[in-house]
Amino acid sequence: MVLKLLEGDIVELKKPHPCGSNRWQILRLGADCRLKCLGCNHQVWLERVKLEKAIKKFIERGAE
Repeated sequence: MVLKLLEGDIVELKKPHPCGSNRWQILRLGADCRLKCLGCNHQVWLERVKLEKAIKKFIERGAE
């Protein structure tokens, strides 16, 4: 099953970022997704499959 992800979603991941935050904003979607840490503004690219497995919960949904 594929999660319905939207650009602008704010998600909580299972593992925290080294800065201590585990909240991320989804900036770009595709086969690879770009995420921005809301603690330190660091941006990373993550494969969509790995992102879907790493999401713990949705904090805020982006606009459709």
